[in-house]
Amino acid sequence: MDEGSSKIGLVAGEGAFPLILAEELKTQGFSLIALTFSRNQAKNLESYAKKVYQIYIGQLEKLIEIFKKEGVVNLIFLGKIEKSLALRFNFPDKRALNLWKRLSNREDNTLLKALAADLEGEGFRIRGPAEFLKKYLVEEMVYTKVEPTPSEWEDIRYGMRIGKAIGELDIGQCVVVKDKMTVAVEALEGTDATILRGGKLRSQAVVVKTAKPNQDIRLDLPVVGLQTIEIMIKAKAKVLALEAERTFFLQRSQAIELADKYQITIVGVK
Repeated sequence: MDEGSSKIGLVAGEGAFPLILAEELKTQGFSLIALTFSRNQAKNLESYAKKVYQIYIGQLEKLIEIFKKEGVVNLIFLGKIEKSLALRFNFPDKRALNLWKRLSNREDNTLLKALAADLEGEGFRIRGPAEFLKKYLVEEMVYTKVEPTPSEWEDIRYGMRIGKAIGELDIGQCVVVKDKMTVAVEALEGTDATILRGGKLRSQAVVVKTAKPNQDIRLDLPVVGLQTIEIMIKAKAKVLALEAERTFFLQRSQAIELADKYQITIVGVK
């Protein structure tokens, strides 16, 4: 690899996933320049990155300045950024405000696509994490000892249709269904809160996680892991159905072991 192609800029949100990617990139011989928004995540990334920068959400001009100064062309966005918290940022720069005003709506996919286009206009190349983390993508299979019942398969298929419908509107990536009724739909609150809200309304429900039909696969593919199963236990949910090849499944062995203990089904579907 030449110096330009060996450098990757990681814009890291919260959670373990950016750290998994950072470790993988280091193993593959890439030189990582990381940029994040919290002191804790900045500290976590120090073991993997050549340099780590911390900025405020909304400092788009500074983000561009840092990566250009470091000679970075390839960028990856990964990690959780609570939208409700992001909307409270106190330090938006002129470029970020102008981008915000240009949006046709303020849903996630619209925002991320506009951000990617803006950065590509500055000469950056947006890369998808799946390019480096294929082994974490969901396969079409049943992962657990307990398989879905015929009625649960009906709910899975129904939930996939509902999930794609809300995704078409760029609303969310998760739905909770039971007996072919929509119990809860993800919006601003995120997947965990959606599952818990659904559990208050119906127990033994089916949770479906799916990418949006018009999703840029380089940006914001669905992610589940051990915490998802822990939340399902609290919500007394019964099945977790994941879109195969378009969902990341982290901490897989631990999540499957916990799901088996509580007789929760995990299945990858197309």
